[in-house]
Amino acid sequence: MPIAQPFQTAQAITFINHIKQQCPLVHCITNDVVQNFTANVLLAIGASPAMIIAEQEVESFVIIADSLLINIGTIHNSTANSMLLAAKKAQQTQTPWVLDPVAVGPSLSYRTDIAHQLLSFNPTVIRGNASEILALNGQNASSKGPDSQDSTQSALNTAKALAQQYQTIVAMTGDVDYITDGNTTYSITGGDVALTKVTGTGCSLSAMVAAFIANSPDPLQATASACLMMKKAGELANKQQGLGTFAVSILDQLSTFNSTHE
Repeated sequence: MPIAQPFQTAQAITFINHIKQQCPLVHCITNDVVQNFTANVLLAIGASPAMIIAEQEVESFVIIADSLLINIGTIHNSTANSMLLAAKKAQQTQTPWVLDPVAVGPSLSYRTDIAHQLLSFNPTVIRGNASEILALNGQNASSKGPDSQDSTQSALNTAKALAQQYQTIVAMTGDVDYITDGNTTYSITGGDVALTKVTGTGCSLSAMVAAFIANSPDPLQATASACLMMKKAGELANKQQGLGTFAVSILDQLSTFNSTHE
């Protein structure tokens, strides 16, 4: 039996159309570097972004949001408190939420400790690269800041174990994406190396996952659909004029994505 089932565009179209029909409100507590790009990615796929980070407001906003993203990329004491308050409220209100554990690892103990505290509030999805997934599970990982030096294939068993331990979905992205709940695992190939050269594509993917799992009866396939959509957009985006054009073209491809994108 294969270790993972290939996830196809035909499976994703229903979930992609659902976003456009529902226009989910996605509450993003994300890093400072990627807020604008993340908001534009969410708008491109048909979702509605909101960047609410003040600790005085996050709990109230979680109540009205359809889903929540927590990305610890530029974490500090104030945002950490907002993240913990929001995650706790999401657990209480059963609002689906995504944890993006950017750059966790033993050399960055502060963010790693916060990430583990956030895990206690039962994220619906953990979206990270292979090194982050390994480190989150307490295993040795090779990373350069937020960039993974480990392959997703080498970390797949860890992803499955993490999903089972926390009763969550792990979306581990890289050359091959693996999306698993510990029992069923999907794989997605393709994409383009240029996706790793533009700031915010991974972080924005986590926001896309948050949008896809909002009001979804199948969070596993919804998560896989978000990953597939970003890989396809990367493949189709215009790389002829350089990375600046490529970044804008990703938004174009996401906003015009349909069933012909095989």
